[in-house]
Amino acid sequence: MSIQIPQSHVDLLTDPVCVTLVTVMPDGQPQASVIWCDYDGQHVLVNTARGRQKERNLTERPMATILAIDPQNPYRYLEVRGRVAEATEKGAVESINSLAQQYVNQPTYYGGVAPAEQANKETRVLFKIEPIHVNAIG
Repeated sequence: MSIQIPQSHVDLLTDPVCVTLVTVMPDGQPQASVIWCDYDGQHVLVNTARGRQKERNLTERPMATILAIDPQNPYRYLEVRGRVAEATEKGAVESINSLAQQYVNQPTYYGGVAPAEQANKETRVLFKIEPIHVNAIG
């Protein structure tokens, strides 16, 4: 059963706040990445490219923790522990473009943030993380 994100902390997932995504390596060691994310009202949306360590970890061990810290008040934060509900390439490029617009005011990720030619070298994937435990502090 999915847990809802408290309305008081939704902004930490929908505003341009860089968050930490923690996945699990094959040896059980945590692996952390600073990422952009979004929230669709049910899932935390995480976008990456096929073959990257976080993609391999989420595919092989479909669980993650997202830590979002309020940039104005580090004592207000949100921890979301969840499982991968879906991984899809469908809509992943549109998602990364939307995130680029939101986070760095660039209309496209490829050509705006990453080199345009990189779009032909990688495949984007969108992970939908279903919250199973939430800590909203502050």
